[in-house]
Parts: sequence; C-alpha cells; structure tokens
Amino acid sequence: MLKKIIGLGIVMSLIACGATKATDDVVEKPIKVVSQSEVDENNGAEVEVVIGDHLQTNGKKASEVYPNDMKTIVSYLASDALAGRDTGSEGIDKAATYIAGYLKENGIGPYYCRYRDVFDVNGKEAFNVIGLLEGTDPVLRDEYVVIGAHYDHIGKGKKVGDDVIANGANDNAAGTAAVMQMAKYFAKVKNNKRSIVFVLFAAEEKGLLGSKHLAKQMKEAGRNVYAMLNFEMIGVPLVGKDYTAYVTGYHKSNLAEKMNAYASANLVGYLPQAKQYQLFSRSDNYPFYTEFNIPAQTFCTFDFTNFDYYHHVDDEIDKLDFNHMASFVNAYLPAIEKVVNSAPNEIRLND
Repeated sequence: MLKKIIGLGIVMSLIACGATKATDDVVEKPIKVVSQSEVDENNGAEVEVVIGDHLQTNGKKASEVYPNDMKTIVSYLASDALAGRDTGSEGIDKAATYIAGYLKENGIGPYYCRYRDVFDVNGKEAFNVIGLLEGTDPVLRDEYVVIGAHYDHIGKGKKVGDDVIANGANDNAAGTAAVMQMAKYFAKVKNNKRSIVFVLFAAEEKGLLGSKHLAKQMKEAGRNVYAMLNFEMIGVPLVGKDYTAYVTGYHKSNLAEKMNAYASANLVGYLPQAKQYQLFSRSDNYPFYTEFNIPAQTFCTFDFTNFDYYHHVDDEIDKLDFNHMASFVNAYLPAIEKVVNSAPNEIRLND
C-alpha cells in the first residue's frame, strides 16, 4: 500500500513507483531499542533494559543515543565490504539497503512508495534514501523540515600500503549515522508538528547531484520547505572552540542564534574558514537554499586542523570519537525538535 503523503504527495508517489525498480531488502537488522514505557511499567523498581549493546536503568531515557549506537552504523557503512560507497557501485547499493531497513525498522515510512529515489549519474543508477514522518499539527504539517547527510563516498583513494579503499568514516558515514539516530528519535517521540523528511543523499561527491535532484523534485511538487539541516563530517570534536559545531552560511539566517537559544547552550558557532573556503555552497544544503530561498545550512565539526584524512584511505572508524558523536546527537536533538515545532517564520533568512 502506498504511503499517504500530504497534499500532492500521492501523485508524486505514483510517479516514483513507476520509475523506481530498486529494492529495499534489509542486509543487516538495525539496533533494537526498548521503549521508555516498558521501563516505566515497573513503577520505580530498579530494572535493566538493553539499548543497543548497553544496559540502562530507569534513570535514563530510552531515546538517548549511546556511542556504540553510532559505532554500529558507521562500522558497517565504512567497512571494506562496501568498498568506499562510490556512486553506481555494489557497495553503495548495500549501504542504501541497510539505511532503508533501518528507517523501516524504526517506524519511518518512505517519502515515495519506496525509500529509494532513483536518478541517473552519467549512465549509472544512483539513489537517495528518503523517509517521511508526517507532522502532527493540522496546519504546520504542510511545512517540511529536511534533515539530511550524504552517504556516498569516493570509492578508491591514493594507495597506502596495500589499502586503496577510501572508507569515508568521517566523510560521511558519521553524518549519516547522526541523521539515522535523529530519525529513530523523532519516530519514537512522535511530537513533530511539521513533517520531517529524513534523506541520505547520493552523489554528493559527484557535485551535490542527489540533493539537486530532490530539491528540484520537491520544488516542482509545490512542497513548502521550512528549513534544511545538513550534517557533514561530525566524527571528531572541535579543538579550542567554545561551541560544539560550526554552521555554514552562519550570517545568512538566524538558525544558529535560535538553536543556541533553544538549547540554552553554545551549540553552534562561526568558523571563518567556512566562509573562506565557501563551504556553504559545497554541501547538500545549498540546492535547497537556491530552490526555496530558506535557511538551509550544514553543521560540521571538521575545521581543517582536527582531522588529517579528508578523501584519504585512512578515513577509518579508528580515527573517530564515538563518545563525541553520541554527545553531539544528544545535544542537538532538543534544539532540532524546537526548530521542527517552532512558530511560523521563527527560523528565517536575515535581511
């Protein structure tokens, strides 16, 4: 049965169903999470429940993200078996199947009739993986917040020893894992007034082709996109900064200011090098900015000094800080939740 999509979504689903031939079979089962209600039913008795590979007492939230939750996802996506997740490869096909299975297992339905949004890249089949969580508010549900990260990488890199696989742990299995955990969280709490599109983009490394494709489709379908939040290379912490991550296009909107206020913390900062290297236009946020003229920005913790393995075969899981990654998601989720549920036009471009 087709997923019900708001407004014109049914038409778009039918179109996508006719065009899509890829399957979404699950390669590996995602982490099973025990609901908080199962903890609360014990009426204060000391209990232990399994969250991923972790034991948790009833003093902690079942929705909390743990380091091993992040490591489990990144370890698979950045494994040699996926051979660097290059566009059109068997490895990225496996990655897409894994991500789609995770979304389905955690209660996120497809944006179209399938999770894969197929498009062509120089004769090769590429596919974004897209889930939808419909909003709960009768008015705001017609607005969309897009939460995304690219899951593709470059395949092979310059040989080091016998290794030629560019596993892309930080770039961008890390950001992909963060978005997957965010999807699981919102599907559990079910309090999003706006509809949320969770998208893992393909062909970012080929020139933002996956995000260009989806942004154009959503624009042509008449979607009202409120904001786009993109996550890129969040696998290692910033050093010597008084904020958790920087956002590209810092001065273009009030997003950083609002998220810091929502969190009552200095989550988001300004990195001069982000402007110097024009990072705002070099990640998957940018097509949404150009199509919709909305706050569409990327959050990142790679600052050119704290990670030496950009597009390098040594971008492996042993270089990442999974405690930082879990802390990052846990810190950002409450602020993102308030973005999703904010008053109309509260998040906006600056004049």
